[in-house]
Amino acid sequence: MDHRLSDEHEAFRKTVEDFTRTVVAPRAEEFDRTEEFPYDVIRQMGELGLFGIPFPEEYGGMGGDFLALCLAIEELARADSSVAITLEAAVGLGSMPVYRFGTEEQKQEWLPQLCSGESLAAFGLTEPGGGSDAGNPRTRAVLDGEEWVVNGTKAFITNSGTDITRLVTVLCRTGERADGRPELTSIMVPVPHDGFTPSKKYSKVGWHASDTRELSFRDCRVPAGNVLGERGRGYAQFLSTLDEGRIAISALAVGLAQGCVDESVRYAKEREAFGQTIGSYQAVAFRIADMEMRTHVARLAYRDAAAKMAAGQPFKREAAIAKLYSSTIAVDNARDATQVFGGYGFMNEFPVARHWRDSKILEIGEGTSEVQRMLIARQLGLPV
Repeated sequence: MDHRLSDEHEAFRKTVEDFTRTVVAPRAEEFDRTEEFPYDVIRQMGELGLFGIPFPEEYGGMGGDFLALCLAIEELARADSSVAITLEAAVGLGSMPVYRFGTEEQKQEWLPQLCSGESLAAFGLTEPGGGSDAGNPRTRAVLDGEEWVVNGTKAFITNSGTDITRLVTVLCRTGERADGRPELTSIMVPVPHDGFTPSKKYSKVGWHASDTRELSFRDCRVPAGNVLGERGRGYAQFLSTLDEGRIAISALAVGLAQGCVDESVRYAKEREAFGQTIGSYQAVAFRIADMEMRTHVARLAYRDAAAKMAAGQPFKREAAIAKLYSSTIAVDNARDATQVFGGYGFMNEFPVARHWRDSKILEIGEGTSEVQRMLIARQLGLPV
């Protein structure tokens, strides 16, 4: 399978690369240090059309594809994972469920403002104490006349408390099936809304400029028509969304890994020790060569998964492989880049320190590495 980019995809990639180099990279250290959400950069990303990449023009999108979204996420992550995850979560987790499962009326209401970047949407799945057991939520929604009454708590929700957040889609327990399993339904909560309260931002190890919060729903009433898709299909919707999202997270991990290579090559050519640049020493040069090798293979993995998805072929296994491998090598590259930089790698003003702190969550978010191994094993027919 040929994973070379088309001329159109390559031109788009270069556009985002230029934007990242001129707009995002110069302020990445500031965003990380101040932990402020980068509203002005998000606005410029919206003007560039990045939040509408994979959606049809009739909804305000660019009419692109999922690979183009992944290319944009990869390029942004080379400089700043916080900005990259803001895009990934807004599109892949916030807008995509509306596009995939929403009614035409819901699409017309929400997608134009989400595609423009004027508004952000969030994906409320994980709960405190729930973790990977996402199919057994405690958040409940009870139908009271023409309204759903939502009560519960969600945790670690990206883009859920910004000044431009306008929608949170929440997975709720809405009853029980005949076999005793919970009936799970996706319910759309406009923001701001009575009964909905986002907590203050988490104090995180990395992704400092990304908005991540716990959400509380206390007698939060929304119209009965705010069900996304069919009642009782919420869990299937979220599983489908996560399969796609794992490809995008893989692209983000590849971008971070490539950023580590970029910084290490630059530093190895400049830093001198014992009368020579450190890149002339085999120990350093081979370490960086291994980093480039891992990044290249991970890139092929996510593009293979994206190609299968675009072709309408099964891609669950490929998405899990791409996510597992790319997140692992992102952590490896961040550790090795920090070693190349020596003492300076431990200083927060250097990009590799930020990459190091940002990398670990990639082995946890959108399915832990253990979950990815479980999914791969199941695809092989193993009863885990």
